[in-house]
Amino acid sequence: MSLFESAELGHKVDDATYARRVKKLRADLLDAQYDLKQSGAFAVLVLINGLDGAGKSETVNLFNEWMDPRHIETRAFPAPSDEARQRPPLWRYWQALPPRGKIGIFFGNWYTDPIVERAMRKSERSALPRGINDIQHLEKMLADEGVLLIKYWFHLSEKGQEKRLRKLAKNPRTAWRVTSHDWKLFKRYKPYVSAAERILRETDSAHAPWTLIDGSDENYRELAAGEHLLAQLKRRLADAAAAESTSAAKNGRKTAVKPATSLDRRNVLNSLDMSKHLSDRKYGRELEKWQGQLNLLARHPKFRERSAVLVFEGMDAAGKGGAIRRVTAALDARHYRNIPIAAPTEEERAQPYLWRFWRHLPGHGQIAIFDRSWYGRVLVERVEGFCSEADWMRAYSEINDFERQLVDSGTVISKFWLSVSADEQLRRFKEREETRFKRFKITPDDWRNRDKWPSYEVAVCDMVDRTSTDIAPWHLIAADDKNHARIAILKTVCECLESAL
Repeated sequence: MSLFESAELGHKVDDATYARRVKKLRADLLDAQYDLKQSGAFAVLVLINGLDGAGKSETVNLFNEWMDPRHIETRAFPAPSDEARQRPPLWRYWQALPPRGKIGIFFGNWYTDPIVERAMRKSERSALPRGINDIQHLEKMLADEGVLLIKYWFHLSEKGQEKRLRKLAKNPRTAWRVTSHDWKLFKRYKPYVSAAERILRETDSAHAPWTLIDGSDENYRELAAGEHLLAQLKRRLADAAAAESTSAAKNGRKTAVKPATSLDRRNVLNSLDMSKHLSDRKYGRELEKWQGQLNLLARHPKFRERSAVLVFEGMDAAGKGGAIRRVTAALDARHYRNIPIAAPTEEERAQPYLWRFWRHLPGHGQIAIFDRSWYGRVLVERVEGFCSEADWMRAYSEINDFERQLVDSGTVISKFWLSVSADEQLRRFKEREETRFKRFKITPDDWRNRDKWPSYEVAVCDMVDRTSTDIAPWHLIAADDKNHARIAILKTVCECLESAL
């Protein structure tokens, strides 16, 4: 049985029934939209898909007419720009995600290209499963972050689509809507529908189900889409209200869960050789060598088709800032960005967790340097109880998937954990307090975090174990000696770039 059989039955709604139901529907939709805006509890993302002529654009216009368009963010996605092609395929959709309290409508979204490419036989056989896998991961993560995903497929039978396209093409006021590309796709109706059916079946899930709508009758289509959207909004608003009433019991601050330690209490951090040392004289020679090498690699012709992401994490006073300055000293300021990550802003809290990192991804020939990063979720947020155990546990797989997409798009990732001993950290803290131009570097939070050293050590070991992959391994740097740490980092960055180029 075809997935689309129920959407080819020629559903109809007479004008009298339509007029009676639509007046109340419009008022209820507007009320629900303002309830959403007031609560700010979640974002709504509506994906509009389907056959040409089945009423996709009319439905988008209708939603904007029936609700307040000031709180609807409608985005259409034509062929990707040069900027988008330099980044992972999903990058441009991340840029357009609606914040909590708003409705986003994506017209021409992440389903368009996979379906068209398969129907037109443009994509490699292996490309489609990878594309579907990326979509499944994205939608699962958005749903886990609280986004209400509503996916519509507007359908027509083959005869129905031909009739609709001819009608639109015949009318001078609508003829512009029917292009040669539309007719080209219509000639491949069966392969197109077959490709769509496969992808819809594989991406239909409890957290992001597909809704099929018969587009043959305008009245039926408008009521079906509008009433479904209203029902989904009301259901989620009710769920959000119930969750808020019990939030104190469910979402209180949690401490880090400590896994069992090894019998001899050895781990990847306390096994580092912290005695490594580099004299000032040798450091000067090595610094010149590796900064020169990094400069050449950053200007290499092949790097113009690649990008790089450098991630710096470490205990407070481990020397991240100093190491970053030695890296940037070797680079043209026009070709890198230093991105310090602090507590999320109000704008960032209104979006899914990884949004604020996706927006900073570099284009070709560029290097993005993250001073702290997306690993905050499994470090500080875990230890301090700023997110639930479920949130930081699922973050491991979300981060691995995020980094895989970066590597697949040509990004070279170098991740560094700078490790200092507790005694060396204490010495640096006191030095900062006693040195006037370093006092800004030490805060009460630094001393408080030091008291939680064991919990952070557990979190770091879990992070390394779960997110050090073949394509994006962690580089653990013994940083008690700053000279040694800085040269080790510069050398590793060069080796990663050389290997990629």
